[in-house]
Order: sequence, then structure tokens, then C-alpha cells
Amino acid sequence: MNMEIKATQVLDAALHLSHPARAFIAERLLESLDAEPDFQLSAKWQKEIIQRCHEIDCGKVELLPGEQVFEQAFEDLM
Repeated sequence: MNMEIKATQVLDAALHLSHPARAFIAERLLESLDAEPDFQLSAKWQKEIIQRCHEIDCGKVELLPGEQVFEQAFEDLM
């Protein structure tokens, strides 16, 4: 079985998972693209990230577009 078929099978299986499970897998895959191989987050940072993701998922916090945030920050500096 070649890699392309395996990837297609994994994707098909993942698409049948619940929304939270798919979000978790997507986050981990994206993290794997950015992380250095031996990079380890401290337990404190891992806890913080999990808490922030939970707040986003539950709608506790309002997400703002980055452009809006930077525009406001530059205005505040002036």
C-alpha cells in the first residue's frame, strides 16, 4: 500500500470523527509542521495552551482579526 492511499484512508477516517476530535487532530498536525523535532513545551505552557483553546472552543473569548489588533496597537502607540 503506497503512502497516498494510506493518507487518503487516514483522512477519510478522520472526517468521520466528532468536531472536537477533528479539531484536536488538525491542531496537532499544524503543530507538527512548525515544531522543531526536539522542542518541548513546559508543562506550564501546555496547560496555558489547553486553557486558551478551551476558552476559544466554548466561546468565552472573542477572537479578533490580527489586522484589527495591530491597527489598534499602532494607534495606541501614537
